[in-house]
Amino acid sequence: MTQALVLFSGGQDSTTCLAFALARFNHVETIGFDYGQRHRIELDQRGRIREQIKTIDPLWAQRLGDDHLIDLGVLGQISATAMTRDVAITIEANGLPNTFVPGRNLVFLAFAAAVAYRRGLQHIVGGMCETDFSGYPDCRDATIKAMQTALNLGMEAKFSLETPLMWLDKAATWTLAEELGGPALVDLILEETHTCYLGERGMRHEWGYGCGTCPACTLRARGWAKYRAEAATKTGRPA
Repeated sequence: MTQALVLFSGGQDSTTCLAFALARFNHVETIGFDYGQRHRIELDQRGRIREQIKTIDPLWAQRLGDDHLIDLGVLGQISATAMTRDVAITIEANGLPNTFVPGRNLVFLAFAAAVAYRRGLQHIVGGMCETDFSGYPDCRDATIKAMQTALNLGMEAKFSLETPLMWLDKAATWTLAEELGGPALVDLILEETHTCYLGERGMRHEWGYGCGTCPACTLRARGWAKYRAEAATKTGRPA
């Protein structure tokens, strides 16, 4: 029996990863992290998405197991970033946006592995991506491979860190969602997932909810437009 733990934030990428895991593994659990993020509203969406994704495929409903929400408030306390403070989003002197939370994905994976170890889950699935990203070093493929080695050495385990979005742009991520769960999954991602860094869910855009101007919204909107254009080219119908 193949079992997986999905890093599930309530965003577009992690929801697509959850669908990927439900289509591939016999038993799937989810884990989320409350680190004092400015867009904490994403955590409120997690339960809604988990419930609705079960209606897309009866097999997915059978495979979806427990959820784990981990309090990592200390990470927010030591991170003076635009993700954890009410400050403007800017580019730092090192070339990285100040939305980068140093060590975040490394901490997430370490805690996920600890939970997976206790729960007997071999596969850990995350939405890290090196194609459409802001240059975050902890999203790179080399980082994930190194972390897998460290976790397996440190826990005497055989974890497999799965990153199905690593080489996909946002348009390809929308396409993958459609391939996995059809229009129902695309609609679920549009209506319920949260990506906006500012936590804005008041305005519904063509691509979902968000402020429309932060880097996360801009990336999601651009990916949606490209996805729709590519779909129109294939079908001959207007985007």
